Amino acid sequence: MSIGTILLVILVLLLIGALPRWSHSANWGYYPSGGVGLILLIVIVMLLMGRI
Repeated sequence: MSIGTILLVILVLLLIGALPRWSHSANWGYYPSGGVGLILLIVIVMLLMGRI
């Protein structure tokens, strides 16, 4: 397993965990998942370009 694959799996788990589904995070909105989603998108693009 490469470091890029491990990083991708961790970011997907963070994205799922940041969704405002639970009661304590319902008032956060989509800000946490949007930030993690942006990082995930950047990592996917870098993986496709072969930089990681």
